[in-house]
Amino acid sequence: MSDREMPGAGRFRLRLPATSANLGAGFDAAAVAFDFFLEIEAEPAAEFSIAAEGRDAARCARLEDNLILETYQQMLRGSGHSVTPLAIRMANSIPLGMGCGSSAAARLAAIALAVHFGQLGWDSARVLEEAAALEGHPDNVSACWLGGFAVAACVGRTVHVAQADPPAAWRAILVLPAEPLATSTARAMLPATYPLGDVVSNLQSAALLGLAFAQARGDLLAAAMRDRIHQPYRAPICPLLPALLPLAGQHGILGAALSGAGPGVLVIVDGHENLAPASAAICKAVHASPPPELIRCRFLPAGVNPRAEWNGA
Repeated sequence: MSDREMPGAGRFRLRLPATSANLGAGFDAAAVAFDFFLEIEAEPAAEFSIAAEGRDAARCARLEDNLILETYQQMLRGSGHSVTPLAIRMANSIPLGMGCGSSAAARLAAIALAVHFGQLGWDSARVLEEAAALEGHPDNVSACWLGGFAVAACVGRTVHVAQADPPAAWRAILVLPAEPLATSTARAMLPATYPLGDVVSNLQSAALLGLAFAQARGDLLAAAMRDRIHQPYRAPICPLLPALLPLAGQHGILGAALSGAGPGVLVIVDGHENLAPASAAICKAVHASPPPELIRCRFLPAGVNPRAEWNGA
C-alpha cells in the first residue's frame, strides 16, 4: 500500500510483525522484523470489546490496563476527536515482555486504529513519528511499521529511517526464558555515563552491523553484535545472555544479542540447515528449569508491507 492517507471508518484489518531491537551494538537505533505477527480486525461498536486468541490471549483481551486501548483513546482525545468504541478481534503470536517488540506492535496498532476510525488524515510518516515518541526510541517501531532491517534516528520529532533486506539465507532463533521482563526494569540497569572506550567500541560495531546486514556479511556479524553499552549491565537480570554469547562462530551461529531489552536472546543462524545444530547447542548451553522456549523464524524483508489490508486497499 502507498503512503496515501488512510480512509475511515469501516472495518479495519491490521498485521504487524514481531521485532528485535538493538541487535547488540545498535542500541536504540537498529532493529529487524520477523515473520510472525500481531493481527487485528476492528469495527465500530456500542462499547469496547476484545476477543483474543494466540499467545497471552487472556492478557490481550483485558479492557483495563490495555496498551492498545489506552493509546487509541489517547491519540483521538489528543487530536480533539471523539472516541469511537471498537469491537476488536485479535490473533497474537508475539510474546509479551520478552524483548520481541510487543509494545511497538501494540502502539502502532493503536495509532493506526485511531487514524482510521478518527479519520485523522495522518500519513505513514506521521504514524511512525507518533509511535517513536511514545516508545521513546525509533528502532522497534521503524522495523515493525516498515519491515526488514531498519536503522532509525530522530531529529526532533522527525524519524529518519534507512532499510535493507536481511540476507535471505539467514535464520533467527529467539530464545525465551519462562518469565518476562519489564522494559523499565531493564532500563533502570543502565548507567548514566559511559567510558569513552566503550562508546568508541560500540560505534565501531554499529557501523559494521549495518554493512553486515546490507551486504550479507555473516563473517562480520559476531563483531558487529558486540556491545558494551547495555548488555553487560543487563546480563544479571537476563541470565540466558552470558550462556549464549560464546556460541557465536560455532554450530552455524553467526551472532547473538539480547532481543530488545531482554530477557530473550536473538541468535542469528547461517541457513536453514544449521537451525537444528544451533538449537541443540543452545539447549546444551542453557541450564535452566524450565528450559527456554525456542522460536525459529525468518526475517521479514523490507518493502513487504506488514501493516494492513483496509477496505480492500
